[in-house]
Amino acid sequence: MNKAFQYINEVESIISKIKTDCADSIEQAAILFKDALVNNKKIFLFGTGHSHMLAEELFYRAGGLVQIQPVLCDDLMLHVSASESTVLERKEGLAEELYIRYDMKPDDVIVIISNSGRNGIIVDMALICKERGLKTISLTNLNHTNASPSRHKSGKRLCEITDVVLDNCGCVGDACVSVNGVDGKICATSTVAGALILNSIVARCVELCADIGFNPPHFCSANVDGGDEINNKLVEEYKKEFKHL
Repeated sequence: MNKAFQYINEVESIISKIKTDCADSIEQAAILFKDALVNNKKIFLFGTGHSHMLAEELFYRAGGLVQIQPVLCDDLMLHVSASESTVLERKEGLAEELYIRYDMKPDDVIVIISNSGRNGIIVDMALICKERGLKTISLTNLNHTNASPSRHKSGKRLCEITDVVLDNCGCVGDACVSVNGVDGKICATSTVAGALILNSIVARCVELCADIGFNPPHFCSANVDGGDEINNKLVEEYKKEFKHL
């Protein structure tokens, strides 16, 4: 089979598995999102390396909820030094600084995103937020995390800490396509699966809000007529409260 379509088939299989195996956790996460919106709380998203893309996935975009706050640290992303970000994400201690920097509060919601769920800063953040009263959600790869020991001094992995666990249903190592004559596998699935899961949570969350007569503020595309006016008004209203707007 053409490897392009093999990859697409792999993703389709993962999506089917998410629909059947993750329905309950998606519903639980949507309820936590809805409660945060109704009670004027923030919804934080935090990930390192490629997972930071999912922390930005729901932020300031067409159809995106205004009360989304990505937790962004340049040194944990890829544009400064990809290799150094890998080193830093395994260390403990920085999570406390980020918690303070972003002024997280009890009953806020945080989605912590990590394919492996085993690195120091990820586990640190989950433990800190859980202990301080945030509602915690993990987006991880249970096949991978169950095959690997924690790198945190507690011995815990992300999925063992959070209130809700979302499984991206990927394989161990994330890459899923084998090519004859090429060592190892290529093409990861965690980003496409994670984006699908997060947006499905938003869709269900907004439906739950509508059911009780609450219309959560959300952004419009800046590339449709009238979009700038809608978005500029929201930015002006929320920019003092939400970083990066």
